Amino acid sequence: MYNKPERDFKRKKDSLSIGDAIEDWMDQLRVRGKYKETYIIQNWEKIMGAPIARRTTNLYIRNKKLYIHLSSAPLKHELNQSKHKVVELLNKASGDKVLEDVVFL
Repeated sequence: MYNKPERDFKRKKDSLSIGDAIEDWMDQLRVRGKYKETYIIQNWEKIMGAPIARRTTNLYIRNKKLYIHLSSAPLKHELNQSKHKVVELLNKASGDKVLEDVVFL
């Protein structure tokens, strides 16, 4: 039988983890902001909950503002009352200050 020599795979001092390398790559390509915006839109139901997601007809982000089209006027009024809280919740979910304002349509 052939015995393979044991190798010692130690990390070099100047090497990066895969996560750090991806983070650096996203910074170099300047796509981190778009990635986080997409994260908010894709995870809308998970962040805000199913009842709100069911009444949401369209979502998009322009100039750090999230535009939300809702099919329920009472829900629109209720969310408009707590705009600041919605912005905080969404920014916290993305891990960065992605949004400055929310507009309910």
